[in-house]
Amino acid sequence: MVSLKSTHRQLTKMRDIVDEALEDFVQEKMASSQAPAMNLAREVLLAGGKRYRPVLALLAFEAAGGKEISEVMDLALSAEIIHTATLVHDDIYDSSKTRRGKPTLHASHGLAHGIIGGDYLFVLGFGLGGKYDARIVERMAETCANIASGELLQHEHIGNLATTPEDYYSIIDGKTAGPFATACSCAAIIAGASDEVINSLEEFGWEVGRAFQLVDDLLDLTGDEKMGKPRGSDVHEGKMTLPLIHALTMLHGVEREQLADILQNFSDDRWNELVSLLSLAGSFEYSEQLIENHVNRALRYLESLPDSDASKLMAEVAKRSRSRKK
Repeated sequence: MVSLKSTHRQLTKMRDIVDEALEDFVQEKMASSQAPAMNLAREVLLAGGKRYRPVLALLAFEAAGGKEISEVMDLALSAEIIHTATLVHDDIYDSSKTRRGKPTLHASHGLAHGIIGGDYLFVLGFGLGGKYDARIVERMAETCANIASGELLQHEHIGNLATTPEDYYSIIDGKTAGPFATACSCAAIIAGASDEVINSLEEFGWEVGRAFQLVDDLLDLTGDEKMGKPRGSDVHEGKMTLPLIHALTMLHGVEREQLADILQNFSDDRWNELVSLLSLAGSFEYSEQLIENHVNRALRYLESLPDSDASKLMAEVAKRSRSRKK
């Protein structure tokens, strides 16, 4: 059995490989005619983070039988760069001033530069993915289109107390789970894996991505300033996350009316009221159980793969997604 210390060391090594490749990519662009655009985008691109998507792409490639990691590196970087582009644009939509404890791109450089920086990152990410065959490019194009659809759907439901769990999953599948699934499945395609392995890794990505977003939503309600963004940001922005949707469904009478009033007229001095009602409804436990269910399903999809160090590390990433603090 692999020790926790060994697992942490291996995952850190994978992240370091991604970071090194990303830094090389940035330096290459800084030495080209793209220097002004990259100079704008590089700070947010190299700001750190867990690099879950590119690390899972590398691991999925190896788990699917891939040998030469350089073959999949452009895909891994593409996943991270496109993710960063969505963060830049999300921060603009949400009028967020900080990200990972630092000023957002539009806050430090202005709205126009923020939009340009996000667009530039999207182009870079898609350009890297476009180096592969048509099957992968088509998957990437569909995934990016679904990110946009998920974002629009989320905006349609801002402050909408009638939002359903089905609406919520449509939003997070487009914005979060889909990119995880595409990174894993495309890595398997590059490795030359069978359709069965490709499908198993795609489903693994869907489940991990859903768990990842559910944890994010819980952390917004239970986390602290170390997360890099203020607690309760989603509530302030009117986003209907699953704990809120669940509580609105479970509470009745005076408590339901109180929760509706809090969400429609939220301010920080009503925080304890909100948490108390979510606790009364059992919404924290409900969300935690769903996270557990998604992680367990992800692990079952890995069982169909050949036993390998890479698949074991993917299992660890899935398990860690349910207990992360930021």
